[in-house]
Amino acid sequence: MGLIDEVLNFVVNGSIGGLPPLVVMILPFVVGLIVGFLVNKVLKIAIIAIIILAVAIYLGLYSINIATLQQLAQQYGPAAVQLGILIVGVLPLSVGFIVGAIIGFILG
Repeated sequence: MGLIDEVLNFVVNGSIGGLPPLVVMILPFVVGLIVGFLVNKVLKIAIIAIIILAVAIYLGLYSINIATLQQLAQQYGPAAVQLGILIVGVLPLSVGFIVGAIIGFILG
């Protein structure tokens, strides 16, 4: 029981960089809520854009050239991967963040 008492004492009375531990534990959860909400909204917009593009292609209003798509993928693909790695590296990957992201996605 000594270890549990020590952890609880730290959570209640401790300090991490001048901030109470509860604030440090709640912050990733709040960031996860925001990220989950934004992912939900962006995903909805992306699905609507894909449907509009598919209808435009079907009606002949817009055409897709595979060579152009390959060129764009070769040009911007590595930059997109590097940006994705940077974003994942910056995000606090903790249980609180993951739970917050799931709740934010569901409620968004």
